[in-house]
Amino acid sequence: MSELISLLQEVRACRLCEALLPLGPNPVVRAGESARLLIVGQAPGTRVHETGIPWNDPSGDRLRRWLDIERDAFYDDSRIAIIPMGFCYPGRGAGGDLPPRPECAPAWHARLLQQLPQLRLTLLIGQYAQRYYLPHWYGSITENVRHFRDAVPAGYFPLPHPSPRNTLWLRQRPWFEAEVVPGLRRQVAKILS
Repeated sequence: MSELISLLQEVRACRLCEALLPLGPNPVVRAGESARLLIVGQAPGTRVHETGIPWNDPSGDRLRRWLDIERDAFYDDSRIAIIPMGFCYPGRGAGGDLPPRPECAPAWHARLLQQLPQLRLTLLIGQYAQRYYLPHWYGSITENVRHFRDAVPAGYFPLPHPSPRNTLWLRQRPWFEAEVVPGLRRQVAKILS
């Protein structure tokens, strides 16, 4: 058994914050040793928790449209790894889902990334991933995304969360669809070709 497969089994058996999870633990992660693209999002929602399939919801549909990738290609572990900041559904708060549990990334990310030597680009979706990974924080999601070109040489691509809750954000920033999405598609096509 490869080290990555063994590590993924360990992650999926994780119970670090079990007592704090309203639906119990169900760590959701996908990776293959030859993956060239990494998607780091926030944490699973209820639908993803129930199915165990990351981005298996309207947010995932929008993300795949941004990437211009079909569903089957998106879930090809040999090409794309999906490692959220929090592996389990964190629960609901007043404004939506709670933030990712803070235990996950420090406990697992470095070990997982060591097993993914072919990574060429990491999509950082939302503020938690961007604050954790971006070498420079511009002060807001909007500014991070606006300055995506600055992050690409370091192997990162900051994105807003593709949640339907962010539709207004997207409408108010037409430059995202006009500039960022085409840049994203070019980078992803180059990495995966």
